[in-house]
Order: sequence, then C-alpha cells, then structure tokens
Amino acid sequence: MTADIDAALKAWFADAKKVVVAGIGNPIRSDDNVGLKIVQGLQDKVRENVLLLECETVPESYLFDIEKYQPTHVLLIDAGTLLTKPGEASLVDACMVENFSAVSSHVLPLKVFCGYVKAVTGAKIGLLLVEPENMEFGEGLTAEVQAAAEKLTKILLSLLG
Repeated sequence: MTADIDAALKAWFADAKKVVVAGIGNPIRSDDNVGLKIVQGLQDKVRENVLLLECETVPESYLFDIEKYQPTHVLLIDAGTLLTKPGEASLVDACMVENFSAVSSHVLPLKVFCGYVKAVTGAKIGLLLVEPENMEFGEGLTAEVQAAAEKLTKILLSLLG
C-alpha cells in the first residue's frame, strides 16, 4: 500500500463535518470481509461526528439511517477487483462507478444508492476498495489483505479518531 491512499483519504475528508463509514462485505467469503473488519476496528475509537455501519452485503438497508444522520461525507469500504496487487487500496468516486459488480462481488444498485443519498443529504460519496486475494468461502482475511485492513484502520483513525 502506498502513501497515496493516505494523502487521498486526508484530502477527501478535509472538509468533513459529519461522516458515515459503511463496511460492505460477506463475512464468510474470506477477503470480501475487509470492509467489515475495518469498520469493526474503528468501533468505539472515532469522534461522535462519525457514524459507523456494518452493512454486510446490503448497504441499501441502511439508507434511512444515513438519511436521518445527514452526513457531509459517506465512505463505503469494500473488497473490489481492480487488477492490482492483493491488499492494494484505491479511493474512487462511488457515483462514477458504472458497473459495481465489475469491481465487487455484490449486486448493489450503486448508482441508485448514490443518487438517493446525494439527493437527500448532499453528501460526498466515496468508495474505498481493497484488492482481494481470495473471495472463496471461508473465514479470515489473507495476510496481505489483513495487513492492508490494519493500515487503513490506522489511517482512518488518524483522520476520524
């Protein structure tokens, strides 16, 4: 993981007032659980202006919670195939992702989700993707993805803690 992701996240959160961090993933599909692991690592360690959500594979089920919270920033964290090295992280504009299923294992209507959240909150919406090594059924992250999850958790704690 490069220092670029640290700088990208720092810049992305620069004007944040109220933040939602949503972990997305399937806890029984190895590295697909990385988003949930990062959010779990942030529990009870972030400021009161940060709402943490463990969405598993259905972030759309949390639309009401997000709308009620009225965040300025919504960060979705998930495993996503971007054809980089396992554990490599990228921050992308979630609303610009045309076909979410091409980068992730979830069939989420991301355009609809982003459009709704943007319409009701005006929030900036980002997608933090971590390249998985193994998406097969099983528990626990692979070594590279575990190391990335720990580094990303530390970065996010430095920004939101």
